[in-house]
Amino acid sequence: MAKSVIIIGGGIIGLCSAYYLQREGHKVTVVDKSDFTSGASYVNAGYITPSHIISLAAPGTINKGIKWMFNSESPFYVKPRLNYDFLKWSWAFKKSATAQKVEKAIPVIKDINLLSRELYEDLKSSGDFDFFYQHKGLLMYYQTEKAGEEEWKVGQRAIQEGLKVENLSKEQVQKIEKNVDLNIKGAVYYHSDAHMTPNEFMPQLKTYLKKNGVSILGNEEVLDIMVANQKITGIKTTNLHIKSDEFVIATGSWSQNLAKKLGVDIPIQAGKGYRVNTKSETNITIPAILMEAKVAVTPMNGFTRFAGTMEIGGINDIINPVRVDAIAKAAESYYPNLRVNEQEKEAAKCGLRPCSPDGLPYIGKSFKCKNVTFATGHAMMGWSLGPATGKLVSEIISDKKRSLDLSPFHIDRKF
Repeated sequence: MAKSVIIIGGGIIGLCSAYYLQREGHKVTVVDKSDFTSGASYVNAGYITPSHIISLAAPGTINKGIKWMFNSESPFYVKPRLNYDFLKWSWAFKKSATAQKVEKAIPVIKDINLLSRELYEDLKSSGDFDFFYQHKGLLMYYQTEKAGEEEWKVGQRAIQEGLKVENLSKEQVQKIEKNVDLNIKGAVYYHSDAHMTPNEFMPQLKTYLKKNGVSILGNEEVLDIMVANQKITGIKTTNLHIKSDEFVIATGSWSQNLAKKLGVDIPIQAGKGYRVNTKSETNITIPAILMEAKVAVTPMNGFTRFAGTMEIGGINDIINPVRVDAIAKAAESYYPNLRVNEQEKEAAKCGLRPCSPDGLPYIGKSFKCKNVTFATGHAMMGWSLGPATGKLVSEIISDKKRSLDLSPFHIDRKF
């Protein structure tokens, strides 16, 4: 049965949800407080990452975070603050960072990423879009034997999950990245991954949705949510009062605040990431992660993007030039012939990634509100998991058989 659906949030998750819902015949409206041109969906590394099987809440992350807390250039930075939501999230993160929980999450993360990669390929071959998409894998470059050994353990675990992974020497890497000078000891090569150019795909998806009857309302911040009998009856935005049968909350780092209005507690902290683009010819053809620096490198359509850092310091869009410099320095350290100029650094942008305490997104309905589907908390995998999340949201609202078991993503799960 066709329903009216309001999606709050116009990033990759919200627009992909709109795509699959409109294909099921629902009347869809997307509202967002931005103008649909900025945010994490536009500044990410563009990875589709079945290789990222280890969740952010891994054993040892907290110890690294404490060590890095005093280094303003560090790849992972947590700003300590006396804030109830932050302290509660930190405690839940600590409880989630066990070997047993990480192990349990591995097949879950892998399966939803593989589903999403398949759906991106369906979108590419549908004839409705013309976007840059390459399936060339991901190289994890390391400069120290220790980092290489740690990553190869992850690689071997990924092989057990059925992914193709190789441990390459520097000489073997140079055979596939022939025109790039590299300062590395070697790389772990995951063949499973693909990459895109986000700020090319997002406008195409928006144009497709408009053409197919989806209402796209920008600069409409949700100011109030009306609730009765455990259901949303309507929302009030900057200029409108809107009613609907079903609602989707896909507001990323802002989702916790909206959920509170419904009596739903979903711990989320914003993890700020930065991107620096260079239009200089780098000759880089395969995406890479510079392991010790935790910087992602993506050859996009017409430029190369360097993206990185995880800065958990609340919701803000302040750009810290020290962290931008750290990304540029890392790029120049691994690629000795590369130079990121001052103009490129000054043009750096940031985005906020919504981090759940256990590294798994929230997808589904809460027991506390019957007509709301949540789709948030994807951390660094928002881009990767866009289509899979959108399809699952559509299956929930359309009462169809689910493509995946949703219990690991349950909204009311305890940490």
